[in-house]
Amino acid sequence: MKKTDVLRLSLPVVVLFGALLLWFLISYFNLFPAYAFPSPAAVFTSFREEIATGRLFNDIIASLWRVAIGFSISVVLGIPIGLWLGQHLMIRQSFVPMLNFFRFLSPLAWIPFAILWFHIGDKPAIFLIFMATFFPLTLATMVAVASIPSIYFRVARDYHYTGVQLLTKVTFPAALPQIITALRVSYGIAWVVIVAAEMVGCQDGLGYGIWEARNGLRLDSAVCYMIVIGLLGMGIDRLLAQLTKLPGIRWGYER
Repeated sequence: MKKTDVLRLSLPVVVLFGALLLWFLISYFNLFPAYAFPSPAAVFTSFREEIATGRLFNDIIASLWRVAIGFSISVVLGIPIGLWLGQHLMIRQSFVPMLNFFRFLSPLAWIPFAILWFHIGDKPAIFLIFMATFFPLTLATMVAVASIPSIYFRVARDYHYTGVQLLTKVTFPAALPQIITALRVSYGIAWVVIVAAEMVGCQDGLGYGIWEARNGLRLDSAVCYMIVIGLLGMGIDRLLAQLTKLPGIRWGYER
């Protein structure tokens, strides 16, 4: 193994160990009250309790389900609309101001409407995730298509590509690397929003677990849920990143 590979693998471990050591020292010397800054041991105990009761797994499944549904709806609607807008200049210029307006509007501003329209349960959380991810994903797809070099389409005309053939052989493959990046960014937004959405409109989920821990002054449990949220987010982001390695996608990076 090369020295650079060793450093690439070991440095993150060193940083993680340093962060854990700092956490331990702050709690050990009581720089903050124990109820306001739980120790690693207290969080580990909380992990054992949540796993033993099965509650943590139930909350993970509930949150993953809501994110999957809301994000999937955004993908199914946002990418086709973005592809269409990216190919039509006049229509794109007409819709961009409205799309940007909703993109900059915090999805949390929709919480009162989500509760009034959908009451409590899965639906308001799914709605908030959709509102948080649809607009940035649509805009990113639109920009990806609009930035494709015109030479690609001139060559496509020489091969008499039109309609679906032009979309599947030129437009979509050329824009796909940027679309995958947009998927990763939008998914990150969805994972952040689900925490707030579950705090106000759900009776389970990771966000609800943090809210309940806060109400019970169990910050050790809250940190337990925070760690799970971060690990799940990182894991799914890495899965999305693997899409760039699929055959037929790599050529889009050569632009």
